[in-house]
Amino acid sequence: MRDYANSKRILNNNRRFIPGGVVSVNRAVEPEIVFSKGLGAYLWDMEGNRYIDYHAAFGPHLLGHINPFIEAAVGEALTRGASLFGAGTTELEGRLAELLCTHIPAMESVQFLNTGSEATAQAIRLARAVTGRSHIITMQGGYNGWHNDVSSNLMTPLSILGPRVSPGEYPYAPISAGIPLEVQKLVHAVNFNDLDSVQYVAEKYAVAALITEPILQNIGIVKPVPGYLEGLRTLADKYGFILILDEVKTGFRHALGAYASIEGVTPDLMVLGKAMSNGYPISALGGKKQLMDYFVHPDPSQRVLLAGTYNAHPVPTAAAIAMIQRLLANEGEIYTYIEELGRVMQEGLEQIIQRKSLNAVVARQGSAFCLYFMDHLPEDWHDIAENHDFDFDLQLRRELVNNGIYFFPSPVKQCSISFAHTLADIENTLVNVETAIAGCGKKLKTAG
Repeated sequence: MRDYANSKRILNNNRRFIPGGVVSVNRAVEPEIVFSKGLGAYLWDMEGNRYIDYHAAFGPHLLGHINPFIEAAVGEALTRGASLFGAGTTELEGRLAELLCTHIPAMESVQFLNTGSEATAQAIRLARAVTGRSHIITMQGGYNGWHNDVSSNLMTPLSILGPRVSPGEYPYAPISAGIPLEVQKLVHAVNFNDLDSVQYVAEKYAVAALITEPILQNIGIVKPVPGYLEGLRTLADKYGFILILDEVKTGFRHALGAYASIEGVTPDLMVLGKAMSNGYPISALGGKKQLMDYFVHPDPSQRVLLAGTYNAHPVPTAAAIAMIQRLLANEGEIYTYIEELGRVMQEGLEQIIQRKSLNAVVARQGSAFCLYFMDHLPEDWHDIAENHDFDFDLQLRRELVNNGIYFFPSPVKQCSISFAHTLADIENTLVNVETAIAGCGKKLKTAG
C-alpha cells in the first residue's frame, strides 16, 4: 500500500482547526489522501502520486480539471473588471439566463444560486408557496442536498428500512441531527421507479412537490424504467403537486438540454449545478415562468424570498457561459466523444466480468457508470441494499486507488469520464480493474 505521510501530516494539522479535518463530511474517506493538483483527467497527491480521476469532485469536471477554454473565459471576465457589484443586474447573468432558457426546454425562466442544496431548498419553498401545501415526496436512495426537507433516506440500512414497501412509504430515516419532528412529518420517502407509491402518498397527504433525480446518481446509476418519468408528470398533473427534477448531477453531463430533454419530459421546476460550470460554484433553478414569477409576485404575502450575496458571481457565471459555448461547439463533439469512451469502458468491464465469471453488472448513462456486484441492474435503493456486495465494492475501489485509478473509495458511487480522458486512459483503467479483481476476487461470489 502507498505511504501517505505528507497527506496524513496535513490532515492532522487541519483537524486542529476544522472538525474532522475536511469541510464537507462526504469527502472523508479512506485512504485519507490530500490532493495538491488537478489537470485534465488526472490528480496528484501531496506525495507526488498521479491518478486517473473518475471521481471528478462528485461530478462537476465534465471537461476535466482546469480546462483552458473555461479558464480563459474566467480570466477575460476578471481582466475587464467583472467584479461582484451587489447592485442591479449584470450583462453576464443575463447572457447565461438567455442561454439556459434557449437550450433547455424545461426552462422558461431561471434564477441563480451557488450550490445544488440552495437551489433545491428554493425549489421546495417555491412549490409550497404556489400550492399552499406542505408535504413533499422524496426518493429512498435519492440525494437532493443537506437542508432539512431532504436530509433523509439516502443509503438507509435494511435494518432500518425494513421489508420492501409498495404501495406505501418508508420510515423517515434522517441523515442529520437537528431536523425538527414537525419537518420530518412532512417528508415521505418512496422507492424510485414506483408510481403506485407516489399515488399512495398523493392520495393520503396534501403534497406540494415531488423532488427526484431523473437518474439516481448518488447511489451509482439507477435509471428510470420506461414510462416512469412520464408517469410522474401524469401524477403531478392529476394531484396538483409540483414536479421538481434535481438535475444537479445529470444536467449538462448527459445533454445540454438536461436529462429531461432525453426523456422528453417537462418538469415544473428543474435544478442544475456541478457540470454547469466545470467546477466553479454555481447552481440554477428554472422552470415554468408562471411559477418562477412568484419570486417577484406583486402580493407580498405570496412572494417567495430569493437572495444571496454571491448569486451569479461573475467568475462562475463566466465559466458557465463558456461551458455552454464549448458544449455547443463543433456539432456537440464533446458528447459524441465521451459517449464513445463510456461505451468502451462499459464493454471492457463487461468483458472482464465475463472472463472472471463475476456476479456483476455495469450501469451506464453516457459518461457516467457504476459497477454493481449483483446479478441484475438495480431499479431502486432497496434492490441495491438487498443484493449488492458492498464489502467487495469497497475493497476493489481501494485497490484501484492504490494502483493510481481514482474510483471514489465508497461503495456504489458514480464514476465519471471527462472530455480530457483518452482512450489510453480507459484501456489503462481496464487493465488495472482486471488486475485488482484478480487480487481480491476470492472474496467475491462468482456467477452461477
